[in-house]
Amino acid sequence: MQTERVTFLTTPDHKAALDAFASSNGQSVGHVLREASSRYIGQPTPEQEAELAVLVQQANAAIPKMQASLDNMVETLDRTHRKVDAFLRDAGVRR
Repeated sequence: MQTERVTFLTTPDHKAALDAFASSNGQSVGHVLREASSRYIGQPTPEQEAELAVLVQQANAAIPKMQASLDNMVETLDRTHRKVDAFLRDAGVRR
């Protein structure tokens, strides 16, 4: 529940644009401003953006190694399954 009031001054044109936008979206001006300010406040800082860019680069560099590792695991499991199947067939447990 909204319990605090915030007042700000704007131009008549900006107020009319806010009214029109809110009306065309079936929302109140207050709702539009709350959403806009939440999105603005939630934006990462330039430092956070830089940290994220480094993390993305590191993840992108690691992906090929992860894919190769997963491929190797699949090959190992396939080979192991074939050996187990052969063993069980030889033991007469499987056909």
